[in-house]
Amino acid sequence: MSTQFFSKLSKNYIELLDDDEYYDITIEVGEDPNIILKYIYGGIISLNGQDSSEILKLLLAADELLLQELVVYLQKYLIENKTEWMEQHFELVHRTSFQSNSLLELQQYCTDFMVKSPEKIFKSLDFTSLPEKSLVQVIKSDDLQMKEIEVWEHVLKWGLAQNPTLLPDPNTWSDDDFKAMESTLQHCLSLIRFFSLSSKEFLERVHPYKNLLKHQLYKNLLNSHLDPDSEPTDDILFPRSIKIDGIINSKIVNNLNIISTISRRIDKMVINNKFDHLRELYLPYKFQLLLRGSRNGFTPKKFHDLCDDKYNTISFIKIKGTEEIIGGYNPIIWRSSDTWGETKHSFIFSFKEKDVKSAIISNIKNTEYALNYGTSRGPCFGCDIIIKSTISGSENYNNIYCNKNHYEKNIRDTDYNFSIEDYEVFQIKERK
Repeated sequence: MSTQFFSKLSKNYIELLDDDEYYDITIEVGEDPNIILKYIYGGIISLNGQDSSEILKLLLAADELLLQELVVYLQKYLIENKTEWMEQHFELVHRTSFQSNSLLELQQYCTDFMVKSPEKIFKSLDFTSLPEKSLVQVIKSDDLQMKEIEVWEHVLKWGLAQNPTLLPDPNTWSDDDFKAMESTLQHCLSLIRFFSLSSKEFLERVHPYKNLLKHQLYKNLLNSHLDPDSEPTDDILFPRSIKIDGIINSKIVNNLNIISTISRRIDKMVINNKFDHLRELYLPYKFQLLLRGSRNGFTPKKFHDLCDDKYNTISFIKIKGTEEIIGGYNPIIWRSSDTWGETKHSFIFSFKEKDVKSAIISNIKNTEYALNYGTSRGPCFGCDIIIKSTISGSENYNNIYCNKNHYEKNIRDTDYNFSIEDYEVFQIKERK
């Protein structure tokens, strides 16, 4: 299929092009020297069967000849039809687009791509040819959708490509080799979230390269894994904001660090380390919404209708007028009968909405009073989180408070009653 232009061309001279006589100029672009000539003579262009790299060369030639209409068309064609190829050859496309101030649409595509899908740049076939400035722009992003160990390994791969005489094994490097590599990566090293790595990743993938890191940084990293009481410094970068669809659909919790912290506790992982909130997110579960107060109502009856007999539930309560989120984990079922639920695996918690470092996790102490059932009660944990109606199960909650009783810690600074802005109950299930 051919595209025809006449808005900038006064006549169709395509017949002259087909005439073998009177040639006084030759223009060759790619494998088909007639593409630009067909445009000049007749406003006709066909890209069927053209290799993507040849179209990119054609774009540069059109730009050099000041054929602006063709420049606009070719940029649009590449963006709409050749995105997969451009992703795989991003470095080439990026470099080409900035060779001219006229290729604005292609430049904007590159900029948007780097912001929205920086992880794909690492998978580009010519990634190691990426300019340092572009590499830095990618790895500084909080939204880079890759595991931190993969970011580190790709940065090392890029650095090795800039030092082709170095062998991949750092055990073979001399002091001068380490200095050369450190110089190459000087603008990248401070952007790696080393504290996000697990102890195993640190031992296997960072320790062999310790001579690349500043002495104090390496010492702090080592302490973070060996000494749970060591204090993190204020300049440590938080884990990247990984977007994982299907984890949770919540109006209350929009911070996956909170979900990661709770998931660690459910799986009985150690969470009293002061660096836990800096480690990479732990997200083995999806949270299936059972109830949302603002959607289903704020009555005990609706809670029991939707949540009774469901195992492994998490309740989140947003306290009105504050940034506080409190709640608890119930590994057994909820019941309507006025009894206690016994379990040694429940816990309650509190978070400041935007500060996961503020987390308080309180384990059950008196296991026979872990859950507080009743037709007039919602998700009540011991006498420590009470959310109930004093009128009837069909009336809205009107008696809501926190207190330290059957769980180990007080999760709020005050024991006074509070109002609910919203609350949600989820059932957790393992992600496939």
